Parts: sequence; structure tokens; C-alpha cells
Amino acid sequence: MPAAADPIAHAEDLADLVAASPSSLHAAAEVARRLEAAGFDRLDEAAAWPTGPGRHLVVRDGAAIAWIVPASASATTPVRVFGAHTDSPGFVLKPQPTTGRLGWLQAGVEVYGGPLLNSWLDRELRLAGRLVLDDGSETLVASDALLRLPQLAIHLDRTVNDGLALDRQAHTQPVWGLGDAASADLVGELAQIAGVDVARVRGYDLVTADAQRGAVFGKDDAFLAAGRLDDLASVHAGVVALAAAAEGFDADHIPVLAVFDHEEIGSTTRTGAAGPFLEDVLERIGFALDATREDRMRALAASWCVSSDVGHSVHPNFPERHDPVVRPVLGSGPILKINANQRYATDGAGEAAWRGWSDAAGVPVQEFVSNNAVPCGSTIGPITATRLGIRTLDVGIPILSMHSARELAGVADLAGLTRVAEAFLRG
Repeated sequence: MPAAADPIAHAEDLADLVAASPSSLHAAAEVARRLEAAGFDRLDEAAAWPTGPGRHLVVRDGAAIAWIVPASASATTPVRVFGAHTDSPGFVLKPQPTTGRLGWLQAGVEVYGGPLLNSWLDRELRLAGRLVLDDGSETLVASDALLRLPQLAIHLDRTVNDGLALDRQAHTQPVWGLGDAASADLVGELAQIAGVDVARVRGYDLVTADAQRGAVFGKDDAFLAAGRLDDLASVHAGVVALAAAAEGFDADHIPVLAVFDHEEIGSTTRTGAAGPFLEDVLERIGFALDATREDRMRALAASWCVSSDVGHSVHPNFPERHDPVVRPVLGSGPILKINANQRYATDGAGEAAWRGWSDAAGVPVQEFVSNNAVPCGSTIGPITATRLGIRTLDVGIPILSMHSARELAGVADLAGLTRVAEAFLRG
């Protein structure tokens, strides 16, 4: 059965993945879990890797890369990379995080990326990430609803509806209990959830996530609302597509799924798209095929990368913020992202290729371009193209409420992206 044959079931499965992925570390672990269930072998970067055909994956902190080597692969076999990212804007727990005053326990957090701050108010939040213990081992941990950023009542600020201004330090420290901070321990709460002795915790990477599960709703079940759709929607599409493409795979390329961390803060880390992770993996795949540097350059010259991330649907209440002609809308198909200044990597050849894969999958195509007066964001696409010299294009799904704690996507677009991703990876 083709990937995403039932759009509603596909959207619900994405909601499951989002619930299992409150942090980028959990997202990478969930990618690995799902692909291992589909027959992929997890490899250790510090160990020797196998030669010959097979399905493999490797996890590096909050990033993961998976690939299929077909029996026909040679030293010059090109790759097809479907790329996405696992992180989302929000808040990261600071050192000495147990704070509070006036009888309230609060969490010391730092803003991560560019969240829509007001969207985090009056929501129950989880804490999730990893605890690093005294022996160097790591434990993933995720709380249920634990924190909340309570908004000031309108009675105490009669002008709030004229414009809400939040100070990124003073107004973003969530409450998580009552009492005296001197006798409480927020990290200890997480250690208890993880079943480890807090005295053994030597470090941590913990982030906030919306505790509410994703929901399908609207007329004809047209919408999915959930946290972290930017960019777990693309991560999910890639995982489902690669697992589907693996069945009976026999083509003249090596399909690769690459999901990176830290896109929201520039990607310049060991697990970000600007780091060496993908290049390292592709080089080791080449080593396993006895590829010389000349062979690798030939393979990359014939390769493709599809960078998948969300883009803006036209907003019915703010149409003036969008291009006056090119106006993608939820439910009308995935988007092809284009920018004259190469904030997106799509060129004419990439556009033609995407339309071909979309036609093969029976999925409509929408274009996205920014209003000239509104600055354009960017993605892992130009970074990947720059690092590897590989032909790259930028795509995704249109959404509303981007960088909100809870974003809005079209159910049909989610299924469509997955089907085109499968066509791309399968060939």
C-alpha cells in the first residue's frame, strides 16, 4: 500500500510521533524506533560499518540519518536525500533552574530560537530531554504536564488588548509548583520521573513542549493542530516514506533520510545541517562501496537533496502580509519554496524535478514566495547545497501559526508530502 493512503490515519500517526517527540533528542530516538521496526539496523559511529546491501541508520544526539544500499549499488551510485529538522522554537532549561518567589516555584528558562511568545501563555507544558549521569550514560526523560506561563489578568492591565508586550526574561519564567525554591529541585523532579538518583545527574539538556496532544478537526476533518509541526511534519513524512520505499527497493540510487537538530538557531552544530554529520555518513557509505574521492564526486554530481520544511499559508485575516499573486492555502498540496536571493535552494531544474515526482504521486503542487516587503526565512536547503555541492530544492507544507506552541496544518497536505517523498526516495 502506498504511504499515507488514508490521510486521517496518517495525520493521527503524525500526532503520535509529535507526542513521542517533545524534544529533538526524543524525535531522533522515535525515528530510530520506527525505522528499526521497519527492518533498519542501527549502527554505532564508533564501530566499523558493514559493507554490501542493507538498511541502516545512525543517531547523533538529536539528529538521525537512515539509508538503503541496494544490491546494485556501486562506488558511483548517487544518493537522494530527504532532509528535515527535529528542533522547534521554545524554551531551554537554564543552569540553577529551580527559582521562584512569593510562594511560587518557577523554572529558569532561556528562549530558544524565535517562538511566538504569546502562544505559550496559559498552556500546560512538558519538560523533556536528557539527563547525563556521573558515568557518562544518558537517560531520556519527559514529564507530563508540569509547567505553565500564566498570563496577567485583564483587570490588572486594561490595555493588554491594545498590544501585548512580553519581556523575554521577566515574563517567560513558568510556574511549576508552590512553596520555597530553597527546598525544591526541578531537576530532581525529572530524575524521579526517569528513575535515577538526582545525585548522579551531572548535566542535562531539557526543553519545554506543549502537553496537549495533536487533534484532527474542522469541516471534513481538514485540519491538524499540534505542537512542533515545524518541522516534525517533514520528519514524519520522511520516516513513513523511507519505510514504504524500503519494501522491495531496487533502484539506481541510495535513498537517504537526514533529520538534523538546531535548525531554529542556525544549524552550526555537530548535529546541525551546517555540521559534518551528513557528509560523514555519505563518506562512510562510499568507503563501504570502495569509493575513491573521484567516485564520490561523481556520485554527488548526480545526486539530489529535497529539503523539507514548513512554509506560510495565506492567512485570511492578514492577506496583505503575503505575495499578492502567489498564495498557497492549506489543503491544496505541498509547496515548492522559491526565493530570488537563495534563502531557498530551489532553481528551475529543481522545480521541474519536484513537479515530476508530484505528478508520479498524483499530488498537486503549490508555489510559495515571500512578499517583497517581508523578510524571508531560510532552511537547511542552502546549507546542504553549500556543504556538499549537491543539487537541492526546498519544499514543505503550508501552515498557519508558524512558531506557535500549537501550529495548524492541512490533513491532505501532510499525506501529499509523504506520497511525493516516497516517489522521490523510491525513484
